[in-house]
Amino acid sequence: MVVDHSGSNSPDTKFNNGRVKNQETIDLKIKSGTLDRYEKKLDAIENGSFPPTKEVADFEQAIELTGYGKFHYLLLVVCGFVSTSEEMDVICMSFILPSAQCDLKLNTSSKGWLNSIIFIGMMAGAYIWGSLADALGRRKVLIVISFMNALCIVASTFAQSYGVFMFFRFLNGAALGGSGPVIWSYFAEFQPKNKRGSMLSSMAAFWTLGNLFVASLAWMIIPQDIGYRSPTFLYNSWRIFLAICSIPSVLVAVFLFFLPESPKFLLTRNDHKKALEVFKQIYATNTGNDPEMYPVKSLVTKSNAIELDSTKSISFKSMTEEVAHNTKMIFMPPILKYTWISIVINLSFHIGYYGLMMWFPELFNRFDEYARAHNGSEQALVCEVTEFVVKTGSHSHVDLCSDKIESGVFLESFITVAAAIPSNVFAVLGMDTLGRKFFLVFSTMASGVCAVGLSLITSKRQNLVVSAIFSSAISCGNAALDCLITEIFPTNLRATGMAISMVAARLGGIIGNIVIAALLDLYCPLPTYIVAVLLIGGGLLCLLLPNTTREPLT
Repeated sequence: MVVDHSGSNSPDTKFNNGRVKNQETIDLKIKSGTLDRYEKKLDAIENGSFPPTKEVADFEQAIELTGYGKFHYLLLVVCGFVSTSEEMDVICMSFILPSAQCDLKLNTSSKGWLNSIIFIGMMAGAYIWGSLADALGRRKVLIVISFMNALCIVASTFAQSYGVFMFFRFLNGAALGGSGPVIWSYFAEFQPKNKRGSMLSSMAAFWTLGNLFVASLAWMIIPQDIGYRSPTFLYNSWRIFLAICSIPSVLVAVFLFFLPESPKFLLTRNDHKKALEVFKQIYATNTGNDPEMYPVKSLVTKSNAIELDSTKSISFKSMTEEVAHNTKMIFMPPILKYTWISIVINLSFHIGYYGLMMWFPELFNRFDEYARAHNGSEQALVCEVTEFVVKTGSHSHVDLCSDKIESGVFLESFITVAAAIPSNVFAVLGMDTLGRKFFLVFSTMASGVCAVGLSLITSKRQNLVVSAIFSSAISCGNAALDCLITEIFPTNLRATGMAISMVAARLGGIIGNIVIAALLDLYCPLPTYIVAVLLIGGGLLCLLLPNTTREPLT
């Protein structure tokens, strides 16, 4: 505000660079320590950057007015590392199996069950944790899950028998089961509609980062002759590798303490005061302005928001009643259709994804064993290689067990997971333009063709090429599926709906591993054709779901 210096200056005001300020206001600001922020606000008003007050706003308007910047990228890193730690815990078993087969006396069948036990635990945990997240909040549940997950992983490294190891892997899965549905709900509920697809795809890329971390650690640690050995206790390299894989879970649990609760969740609980504080915090972090400069002064929720007195604690009875109610609503029209489609898609997709991805290191090791036995010069189909290993090689008798793995096996596994990086970048750039359905259909078609191609390969090099293409193709489909399933459920049912979908995904992981394990040795190459049909069929089923690209969260 520009003033006329020729006029009189009353004792209640003073001039500062042409602006009039009330002396009492200045004194008050000095006492409260907010004079600098007051100056910034005046500057913003004068240069037109201070946004006009919007008395009432819904979630989409409120999140848009926070701007997009530092807060959202910090949130991406923390939430992304939750996905990273989840994928590390799941996929690490595929690198352990060839090394642990002698310690734990594993055959192909027990390897399949060891791959699957974490998914059984995840099925049990997904529904429980997802339902609790819809009743208690996303952030609290995620912190508990992360600490519990790390504890179970470390405990499993001390197991000296197959049964005890399986028990701790089940508990690990029960903790891990909630992280998927809850973290996707939590992250999505901070995103404006025009950024949600690309940011969810960016978070999905952290799965690839988890795969790379695991492959790198396995390559560096497992082939080494390190650890402690005694007649009654063994703590060797693969156990050390597994313990290190628990570190990300501890880190994300600590980081989550410094993040707020989902404002979308708070709005569905009619806790407008806390939601508004979260929006102010996001605004201040993104812009560097005073939180009070945030233009929204009150929030409005849709008519389906839950009436809740946020000053009262939630009783166990009311919590269980709400969990039961949310579950019932998921299986009632109009959401019922989406629930069943999401279940079928997740089931078929993850039979293929985990059914092959978790067996790639084993296949690389089998090709390597076959090549060594035939002086490295003879080529053979994957089924011929499998027949040799099972009938005359290392799987033919327990006394022939060998845990010596060439470092080249880990290099091939690393290349396979690294091949997903370009497709993840493509998904991030194109998810909000080409759409979720395009990526899911393209991915399942391409990976289905690769699954059939695995039955036709005749060398280690061909195996590596087809495996890398499969990993790349299915990775961008995984990102699209996570985006689509996250967005089709309403906020008050999102974590529950995601949890039920994840139960189906874990069931797919169990079936994939057990079926692949059983059929790979008995009826090769049948498993590759089963995977191909399920991937392509599940991908096409997504065409029955609504388009959620750039649409507001319901």
